[in-house]
Amino acid sequence: MVWIPGGVFMMGSDHHYPEEAPAHNVAVEGFWMDTHTVTNREFARFVEATGYVTLVERPVKLEDYPGALPEMLAPSSVAFCKPKQRVDLGNTHNWWKYIRGADWRHPRGPASSISKLLDHPVVHVGYEDAEAFAKWAGKELPSEAEWEHAARGGLDGAEYVWGSEMTPDGRHMANTWQGEFPWQNVQQDGFEWSAPVGSFPANGYGLFDMAGNVWEWTTDWYQEHGKIDSPCCTLRNPRGGTVEDSADPRQPVIKIPRRVMKGGSYLCAPNYCRRYRPAARMAQPVDTATNHLGFRCIVKGELS
Repeated sequence: MVWIPGGVFMMGSDHHYPEEAPAHNVAVEGFWMDTHTVTNREFARFVEATGYVTLVERPVKLEDYPGALPEMLAPSSVAFCKPKQRVDLGNTHNWWKYIRGADWRHPRGPASSISKLLDHPVVHVGYEDAEAFAKWAGKELPSEAEWEHAARGGLDGAEYVWGSEMTPDGRHMANTWQGEFPWQNVQQDGFEWSAPVGSFPANGYGLFDMAGNVWEWTTDWYQEHGKIDSPCCTLRNPRGGTVEDSADPRQPVIKIPRRVMKGGSYLCAPNYCRRYRPAARMAQPVDTATNHLGFRCIVKGELS
């Protein structure tokens, strides 16, 4: 962990997506933060020590999702499936699929494994899973303001975690998508999916992957500053949700609470989702996990 000094910083942005506005000053106290997101290796230690079963590995109760389609009740999670050609960018179901048997041990489905991904971020973890790990480790999850302050690394108001240019001197500073999302990734940064933690330069506070690689959970309930006009990063209503959020009338009308996730991921692309910036934020249903969402922890006060 590294120490993140407290202070006042400019949170949000008035120049990008409406949900990031308005930019405003926020004060945070100092805290310690993990230098990288929790890895598969670290999460495996937690599961081995506790016997913990993640959200997406458990059977789904029909009473929690009245009217849900039967195939949605099996243990399953949301995973990115790259189309073979251009698709309608207005329909996230063209690349997000609910896959039975996808979980943290099987990030791309039941036939996949993490045997060669132990130093990659753990994914397919719901908010309660991240909280459970943090409690076991004697830590906690960061608030949205704490996370964004740390991500900026002392560069208050900068466009990116590392400064004002996306690729300074042609160098890729984060694991993002190069090419035409969602069907063409030319992998100029060297990765098509997640990357091992620490594969790109740290920010000014010594934190790795505060942009790209995987989104990260924060403790804040999502409050809408401006309506999200491009909800690029989650499959809407995999089991439930509100009718207003879904074009599919078959979905049951269930209001799912949402937390803020930050940082963007390896699926963020210039042609669709420029959310590899510290100000970017998205709403993530607490009952949903994906293969591009993880977390890191903080400690307030003295380290034990």
